[in-house]
Amino acid sequence: MSDTLRESLLVKLGQLQCHFTWGPQMDIVDLDDVKQRLQDSIIIGGKHQGVPHNQLAYINYLQGNCEEALRDLEEAERRLREIHGDGFERRSIVTHGNRAWLHYHMGQLSEAQSYLDKLEVMCGPLTQGPHVTVPEVLGEKGWSLLSSHSQCYEEAKECFARALEEDPDNTEWNMGYATALYRLEPSSVIPENPEVCQLVRQLRRVLELDPGKSVARVMLALRLQAFRQQAEANKLVEEALGTSPDSPFMLRYAAKFYRMQRNVDKAIELLKKALEFTPHSSILHHQMGICYREKLLALRRNQGSRDPGLEAELIGHCKHHCGTAFQLKPSNVFAKLDFARICLMNGESDKAVEIYNKLRSLEDVSPDEKQAIELQLGLYELHHNNSESNAIHHFMEVGADCKKAN
Repeated sequence: MSDTLRESLLVKLGQLQCHFTWGPQMDIVDLDDVKQRLQDSIIIGGKHQGVPHNQLAYINYLQGNCEEALRDLEEAERRLREIHGDGFERRSIVTHGNRAWLHYHMGQLSEAQSYLDKLEVMCGPLTQGPHVTVPEVLGEKGWSLLSSHSQCYEEAKECFARALEEDPDNTEWNMGYATALYRLEPSSVIPENPEVCQLVRQLRRVLELDPGKSVARVMLALRLQAFRQQAEANKLVEEALGTSPDSPFMLRYAAKFYRMQRNVDKAIELLKKALEFTPHSSILHHQMGICYREKLLALRRNQGSRDPGLEAELIGHCKHHCGTAFQLKPSNVFAKLDFARICLMNGESDKAVEIYNKLRSLEDVSPDEKQAIELQLGLYELHHNNSESNAIHHFMEVGADCKKAN
């Protein structure tokens, strides 16, 4: 193929809506962590199995595994055809775009052109970008962004909102929009009336469309818990556990619900069950570590029943699960901070300081992570070094980071 034709091909590839053109978002993520979460999603299964395979293919390409990426795309196409039947063509737009790009990078230019031809038959001239507004494409981009980094959540919400303009009753896009809202809307900043809360309304909309959405049921329970609507919240979680007892995603949210209720033993029970399905989940291990820390704090508050043996056991569980969390995901700043807190509780201040110093030297941390690091350093200086001046310095850094974030 001549250089002119190659350049023409590249121009058309640049018009596609697929992971290869959404790629810049991946510059700020832990690829191995995203890969593990996508693999867990595939193991768990669901209605939208082409979505994780498509994103997994792009990550494999970034890691130099082109043949594996091609197998992922073949599997994505097989799953989409199997699940969506008559709706396969619209669902396969992203997959075809990924395949065109992958063949191009593998030097298989005629194959790349064949997928571009398929897309032009399906969508019209690529230079006009008509498939940008296809809700299936917007929805898949939204899920991809949600799987990437917190900095991408706002754009993910916009993708789902645009998809819902085209198809307002689609359960998948409504659930995606609710998930983006859940991650963006801090529970500490909520209106007095739960029915005024956009997230509450959106989750009720999801359950109206599909009462079997157990994850939406528990997300709603967590938000109602913040409104102290305990009776309805409890009922929602019990219903979710009854209908989807083996869903790791639902179990994770339900565990958080019970931990917030201070029923830590129930939370640990649910997390252990979730880990049976997805044992390499950094999030689940971190949540387990937090639960054991809660048990340790409760034991220490109850001064009449100090048990050194039980304390040592709980500290061991805390360190094991928080340590596993950041071994699985080295970029998990919050797990490292919690590990440092356990070290301080166990009298290992040197180890905690070492962790703090390493975290302070990191450059690619989010504003939330930076605030958490400075806050914990301030508390360390105040309570362990008795240095108010150093503590104030770190607390002022927290304030400065808050202003930057806003």
